Amino acid sequence: MAAENIVAGLDIGSTKILAVLGEMDDDGDIYVVGHGTAPAEGLKRGVVVDMDKTVKSITRAIEDAQMVSGVEIDRVTVGIAGEHIRSINSHGVIAVSRSDNEITAADVERAIEAARTVAIPVDREIIHVVPQAFSVDDQSGIQDPIGMTGVRLEVEAHIVTASVTTAKNIYRALERCHLEVDHMVLESLALSQVLLNESDLESGCAVMDIGGDITNVSVYFDGAVRHSATVALGGRNVTNDIAIGLRTSVGQAEDLKIAHGAALTSLVDPAEMVIVPGMSGRPDKEISRNVLVSIIQPRVEEIFSLVARELRQVITADGLTAGIVLSGGGARLPGIVDLAEQIFDMPVRKGELRGLANVPDGLSTPDYAAGLGLVMYGFTADPSPQPRGAKVRSWLSKLESWITRKM
Repeated sequence: MAAENIVAGLDIGSTKILAVLGEMDDDGDIYVVGHGTAPAEGLKRGVVVDMDKTVKSITRAIEDAQMVSGVEIDRVTVGIAGEHIRSINSHGVIAVSRSDNEITAADVERAIEAARTVAIPVDREIIHVVPQAFSVDDQSGIQDPIGMTGVRLEVEAHIVTASVTTAKNIYRALERCHLEVDHMVLESLALSQVLLNESDLESGCAVMDIGGDITNVSVYFDGAVRHSATVALGGRNVTNDIAIGLRTSVGQAEDLKIAHGAALTSLVDPAEMVIVPGMSGRPDKEISRNVLVSIIQPRVEEIFSLVARELRQVITADGLTAGIVLSGGGARLPGIVDLAEQIFDMPVRKGELRGLANVPDGLSTPDYAAGLGLVMYGFTADPSPQPRGAKVRSWLSKLESWITRKM
């Protein structure tokens, strides 16, 4: 493996931290060569609340990925999400610089920089400026203006901002793990790398990533991201409802949700029974599975209703021809696609990975898509071969070094 052909993605989620290493071969195919996971301790809704615990969780995930792959990681493409994320659409305009009026890459960069100069609060920083479309003089809807001729170049751009404090704390945690950051990426943008195709991006599609504490939403049409937002509810809220409703522990409620949960009561046989473990010496009790699902469904409906309100701000239902793509751990709940189609009245599907030549079976589910998307983003954001910061170490060489020190 060549060092310049490896990218490490780090998904700092609300329930788990996932490190994924991808290698690109000479044909441009990307293979997952290692991964590691750890519980996301020290984090709440995407924000660091305990630095030491966060550092330990990141270190554990990184070390596991290094052990599996034989690759030492010192740089990562890291995902960011949470309630602190805000997005706006901006407009930039410049005069073309060359005397022959040919538009160059430098002109495009200046136009994007002009769109970037928007007034934002001092406690926020810009993490993305994503071009949506360009206009050259009176011609609009241009995706790539380089090489065209014109006097005036304009760009419509999607700007994503994050809390300065939150971003700095993530950087600080990574510093303490001896990791440098290649890119800090909004996770919903990373998801589009592995879940959406060209048709989805052009015809209109929304990605809904249902995490533990939050649900991230991003809207795409006409080939670019148009809106991104966060809903402060996720799968953990469903688990808490089960724990309260059935008077059991949160851990046992999570187990019940995974083993017997569903999003629609109409899909469950009322005669099917479920054992609820007792707490504090109380005996186990038996309930209908329908009772369990009747606790889950209202909370999932609430999450979808809040997302629907976000979508109505930017686009009508007819504008999302490709519908909604579900991702995240919450998307694994049986019946969730059927419930979503009822709420949104449009096509809904679970996200299926694309663009990767090989993904281990354990990573092919929706809750690992963000980590894989970060790897894809790391390659596409900087396609030129150069050292990536994932240094390949021969484990045989390490063994020889260890033996030498002992002699």
